[in-house]
Amino acid sequence: MAIRTPLSLDRIEAAAHLVDPAFRDTPQFADESLSRHLGRETFLKIETLNPIRSFKGRGADFLLRQTGETRAIVCASAGNFGQAMAYTARQRGLSVRVFAAATANRVKIARMRELGARVVIGGDDFDAAKAAAREYARGRAGCVFVEDSHEPLLAEGAGTIGVELAPLRLDTVLVPVGNGALVSGVGRWLKADSPETRVVGVCAAGAPAMAHSWRSGRPVSTSSVRTIADGLAVRVPVPAAVEWMTEVVDDVLLVDDTQVLAALRLLRDMLGIIVEPAAAVGVAALAHHHVPGARVGTILTGANFAPELVAML
Repeated sequence: MAIRTPLSLDRIEAAAHLVDPAFRDTPQFADESLSRHLGRETFLKIETLNPIRSFKGRGADFLLRQTGETRAIVCASAGNFGQAMAYTARQRGLSVRVFAAATANRVKIARMRELGARVVIGGDDFDAAKAAAREYARGRAGCVFVEDSHEPLLAEGAGTIGVELAPLRLDTVLVPVGNGALVSGVGRWLKADSPETRVVGVCAAGAPAMAHSWRSGRPVSTSSVRTIADGLAVRVPVPAAVEWMTEVVDDVLLVDDTQVLAALRLLRDMLGIIVEPAAAVGVAALAHHHVPGARVGTILTGANFAPELVAML
């Protein structure tokens, strides 16, 4: 499949210096207990210690920094992208309207509102909310629809994680896959700077659209999604992200909710941290799939979890 809008190594490198320092140079280390349990040296990159508790601030900040956008922002989000847009837009005096599904995590909804976003609830899932957001922005002067994993600058901002991981020279990096911006940006950099590193995406088994799309080389939608990993609950893939992924991803694995919960307990017991389900899928894949390499790593992408999650652990 031909790449219509390739991700730029030059822009990823620039973003590594320009993105708000609150989101950059996050901790990355190999935990001895976890490594022993998983049978290989396992590095974790912690993307939860920032003002929005997720990696999404990297791409949102880079997008608004590069475009100099002055219009009101309209977007759809399961929660973390909306927080990122609200936080970075507020710093620039821009308003944000986020469309979210009726099933969205209420903690993430509350956080988006605390950050100044106007949140519109509607639709049975994330993709229905996205359709509503796109329709709202169509033909309205003074606002712009921003789609996660469609705008190259968002993926390039997320690619700064790859810049920080590359010096570790890992055998394999496992990356959670929702819409695909993160794995595309990270993979783009690693394939150029650390080509020996395998890039493996991890999807929720109850939301396999991006895995099916990567395997077929074209967008493949599913009729429904069902997963505790709300940040990965994508039913309708973004074509641009599918194209990017086909160039830089070596494999895509699926993990089910039981495996994700086991990974969450592992992170709690061995590192003393609780993350949201989407952030734990890389650890789940390491525990339940054959992943090649003696030195591996994964990204803990966010910690905006609902209170009910703690009771499940």
